Amino acid sequence: MTDYKVLFLDIDGTLLKPDDTIEDSTKEAISQVQAKGVEVFLATGRPLHEIDELSKELNIHSFIGYNGAYAIFKGKDLYQKPMNSSTVKKFLEIAKENHHEVVLYTNSKNVFTNIETESIIDFMHKFHLHKNEPYSPSVNSAVLGMTLVNLKKEDPSLYQKNEEGIHLSQVNVDGMRHCYDVIQDSVNKGFGVQVVLERLGIDKESSIAFGDGMNDKEMLQNVGEGFAMGNGHPDLFQYAKHKTTEVTDSGIFNGLKMLGLIN
Repeated sequence: MTDYKVLFLDIDGTLLKPDDTIEDSTKEAISQVQAKGVEVFLATGRPLHEIDELSKELNIHSFIGYNGAYAIFKGKDLYQKPMNSSTVKKFLEIAKENHHEVVLYTNSKNVFTNIETESIIDFMHKFHLHKNEPYSPSVNSAVLGMTLVNLKKEDPSLYQKNEEGIHLSQVNVDGMRHCYDVIQDSVNKGFGVQVVLERLGIDKESSIAFGDGMNDKEMLQNVGEGFAMGNGHPDLFQYAKHKTTEVTDSGIFNGLKMLGLIN
């Protein structure tokens, strides 16, 4: 059996069920691999300043956040890769012209173009965002990630037609599919995985990842054992080495059991 050293877990739709709870089998699986010396990272599009409770509950202290723009290993920063401020400004202009809302994430707060609309209040509630402020141009150079809100199916092309090195990824969460994460082509969860493996001296073959959304594509491609959740985006399966059961049906537990890591 391969000597696995590191496990990367997406949060929404992978670790967390639609009702924002974690299955007991998932907690047990994480506990078992940690007991075997496997370092567990939460790898998420979420801002890292908003996942303290989750990390404490699971005893996890290493993270890749903002879809790969910031990584922490055991409480210490590995890197930060802010977005280009001109891209941020351009996307804000397009959003304003098309009546979209924007959420911008720095390493300490969430900034909203409009903090009081119903869709934004729903967004804050769904993703448990608490450190929230109205937008100010002063944050443009410190943005680690962005989410566009209230987009129709045809709207992503408005942002992508003139912008190289950036792509949008639909949020794979019920009720939030009008939201799209803005991801740097060169800075994504896969980039984060590569940096972590290099810094920790771990071979790709000794790494595992689980994800369900298209923002997990690069992560699943850059590990030895990539698992797409059964509830994953239909386009994701082609990038995963394995398909496991759904987040509501012990997906992480069953995947790790398939590798012989847990029983």
